[in-house]
Amino acid sequence: MCGIVAYIGEKQAYPILIKGLQRLEYRGYDSAGVALLNGQLNIYKCKGKVSDLKAHVNGTVKEGTLGMGHTRWATHGAPNDINAHPHLSESKNLAIIHNGIIENYASLKEALIQRGFSFKTETDTEVLINLIEDIKQKEQVDLEHAVRIALNQVVGAYAIVVMSKDNPDTLIAAKKSSPLVIGIGQDEYFLASDATPIIEYTKNVVYLEDEEMAIITRGEDIVMKTIQNQPVTPYIEELQMNLEALEKGGYDHFMLKEIFEQPQSIYDSLRGRMSSKEGTILLGGIKDYVQKFVAAKRIIFIACGTSWHSGLVAEYLFEDLARIPVEVEYASEFRYRNPVLYEDDIVIAISQSGETADTLAALELAKSKGATVIGICNVVGSTIARKTDAGCYTHAGPEIGVASTKAFTAQLAVLSLMALHIAQARGSITESRYRGFLTALAQIPKKVEEVLQQNDAIKAIAEKYKDAKNCLYLGRGYNFPVALEGALKFKEITYVHAEGYPAAEMKHGPIALIDEQMPVVVIATNESAYEKIVSNIQEVKARKGNIIAIVTEGDTQIKAIADFTIEIPHTIEELTPILSVVPLQLLAYHVAVMLGCHVDQPRNLAKSVTVE
Repeated sequence: MCGIVAYIGEKQAYPILIKGLQRLEYRGYDSAGVALLNGQLNIYKCKGKVSDLKAHVNGTVKEGTLGMGHTRWATHGAPNDINAHPHLSESKNLAIIHNGIIENYASLKEALIQRGFSFKTETDTEVLINLIEDIKQKEQVDLEHAVRIALNQVVGAYAIVVMSKDNPDTLIAAKKSSPLVIGIGQDEYFLASDATPIIEYTKNVVYLEDEEMAIITRGEDIVMKTIQNQPVTPYIEELQMNLEALEKGGYDHFMLKEIFEQPQSIYDSLRGRMSSKEGTILLGGIKDYVQKFVAAKRIIFIACGTSWHSGLVAEYLFEDLARIPVEVEYASEFRYRNPVLYEDDIVIAISQSGETADTLAALELAKSKGATVIGICNVVGSTIARKTDAGCYTHAGPEIGVASTKAFTAQLAVLSLMALHIAQARGSITESRYRGFLTALAQIPKKVEEVLQQNDAIKAIAEKYKDAKNCLYLGRGYNFPVALEGALKFKEITYVHAEGYPAAEMKHGPIALIDEQMPVVVIATNESAYEKIVSNIQEVKARKGNIIAIVTEGDTQIKAIADFTIEIPHTIEELTPILSVVPLQLLAYHVAVMLGCHVDQPRNLAKSVTVE
């Protein structure tokens, strides 16, 4: 991990690489580097941001029409100048950039040491490039064959680009369990971890599949094959992305921009899929699988982080509306506990990026057991979109901020629509409730706009509590997962400890933490548990706790006892999570800004977690 960009063509590579690395900064990283080939193989790299790399390179020769760049998120070895990518082979004739983890690097390294190789870094990547060099020398094969043989010896995940001083017109790329896309321009090629560095130059791309490699030669067509040396015909796709979506558009941070984009992103996720006037739902991505849902005995959601919270809300939706038993699993734990799966199970994988390694591994397990696997993701052409049996895109648009906001609410919109559609197909919902739900869902984008109008008031609350050392988030029913999500957003970008709990669980431990220094955020919109929530608030106030309450507009009872209230428009209970999470996103954002945190790229976090 975490970001790859490469170029071969007639233009100078360095400006393209630097701009590409800047486009990839949202993925999270701790060091950066570039390699340029111009007779000599020159490597420039350092710990820190791309801006630090630019300062490091300034004043040196940056010539070359073939090059590659990388932003690293440390796995093997500390984040420092030496461990930063690209890495050279011992002869300094070969260079590599690599996302992923080589799990058997230790045994490979030991064997290479026995053969006379020495190592300057702590990385598994340096092991891989020396393995390639060793094979090239020992087997007397060209670079393509050496890479292919090496990849058949490694265990783990990789997206790699390799260049050689002896092959000044060629790049070799390959992937397994880590994304890599090739952009096809006019007499030039671009490689990247995702499409964001490519869209400025071309919309024609090829996505590498697992265990595929590409031999990219200047002035020639791409040659693709598997690492077993079987030829592959490149499938060229057109990117569905606009360059404007990758810019801040006048906002101070991408996260704030994306919070304010939610009325549009939710609308886009629903557009063309429902008509509240006609009472119809059309989910083309799963239309051939509706009967499988009707017959399903169980649905299992697999996801990580924010997407896991979406799955928790979906558990309420599918059980309440469609009357199908639901389990929600951390994808990272799912495949390690020998889960019981049946062929009539439906497994739904949720991921913003569509590249989350743990979720991919879990869905592969589900497929191997014969379960039907449905995907919900935001990135068109992503690995999860390609590997699932069917699914739905969320159409949230590019999400650059590491802390997910609009992707979460778009997921909830699509999951709500899906649950309602399956409920109608199963006959588990009355016509009046079905129609009322559709009408309420159509009104959600406008109501999110109303919530966003309270941004200044939420900023004032943030100022009051910006120095808190701990925060507690409480919710019941549909809004219990929102409490978890609110706490996650807060800890992700403020670096302040925050914990989400079901409100009823407060008495089973967390109540011991409450004092006059601790803000307690309570989501108090639930009609079915309102009196219980009021009791929880009274318990906090009795212990001198500070209450920030998210309430339905017009509420007077909680407003009288809470320290601060934030009102959201009235909607049906099932849809309150889409509205109630927005103030929590804004609260976290404003506190993070006031604390001087790096909002869009929080420390230690990566946008797309492509290693387990």
